[in-house]
Amino acid sequence: MQIQEVLALIKEDMRRVEEEFRKNLLSDVYLIRRVGEYILNSGGKRFRPLMVLLASRLCGYHGGLHIPLAVVVEFIHTATLLHDDVVDNATLRRGSPSANAIWGNGSSVLVGDYLLSKAFSITVAQGNIRVLDILSNTTTRMAEGEVLQLIKHSDVNATEDEYLHVITGKTAVLFSACCRIPAVLANLPTEKEEALATYGMSIGIAYQLMDDCLDYTSKSEDLGKTIGNDLREGKVTLPLIKTYRDATEKERVTIREAVEAESVDEKTLNEVLVIIKKYGGIEYTLDFAKGYINRAKSCLEHFEPDTERAALAAVADYVIERTN
Repeated sequence: MQIQEVLALIKEDMRRVEEEFRKNLLSDVYLIRRVGEYILNSGGKRFRPLMVLLASRLCGYHGGLHIPLAVVVEFIHTATLLHDDVVDNATLRRGSPSANAIWGNGSSVLVGDYLLSKAFSITVAQGNIRVLDILSNTTTRMAEGEVLQLIKHSDVNATEDEYLHVITGKTAVLFSACCRIPAVLANLPTEKEEALATYGMSIGIAYQLMDDCLDYTSKSEDLGKTIGNDLREGKVTLPLIKTYRDATEKERVTIREAVEAESVDEKTLNEVLVIIKKYGGIEYTLDFAKGYINRAKSCLEHFEPDTERAALAAVADYVIERTN
């Protein structure tokens, strides 16, 4: 199954999710509507809602709560993007000016707060305390992951385990929640709930690892931001961690100076890219991601072979194959 077939499978549900986006962005405060609509309509893949919808189909869930909860996970994700761009002093998001570049840091932070609050308001209205507990724990871990990333900023001595801890918190736990929640809604046995949660966690880790690769290899127009942006922002991701570990002392100095610099010019970026290529940092990270994709697919074996299971397997393949 191709990703286009997957999207066709949930086309109607996704239309309903988009309608819920618009309804829940209604506010008497114009700036909230304007900023919220801007970032939600700026080319996001809706990957997290997609996972909620597909997992709901796999679980055989026939209620209607998966639609508002798909909105909830996208609102949570969007709130983190608004906050991240402020922390990172980013000026681009998905190829367009970031919200903070247009309306300022204060507006981005406060609208992000609104979206996060709105997400929990929607969740409470669904009346499922278990789902509320999952999302509360998830957002707590996401905040911890973001703070840990801040602590490890520009740390060229960061280890693989430390980095995996960061991306598990800041990225993968929300993916895991997207897949666990439908199992809860459908009252599936614990074994299947945990299998879906692990599937989501593995997809989330692989997704972030692929982002790490794409940051150094994709075309700017595909990625929607400047190539080497992680390096410019002092983020030490897995390709660089592996490279720094294997590099000579002279090469380490080049990497360290680039990571710690206030700005990185094209010459320095190219020097670092050459070193990463020399030590296979991209290939290493890609193999790491493929390992998590294989783990994700193995989790689906807890379910009967059907169209929905094939769709989630296709999503796993897409994570590796995507170019942005």
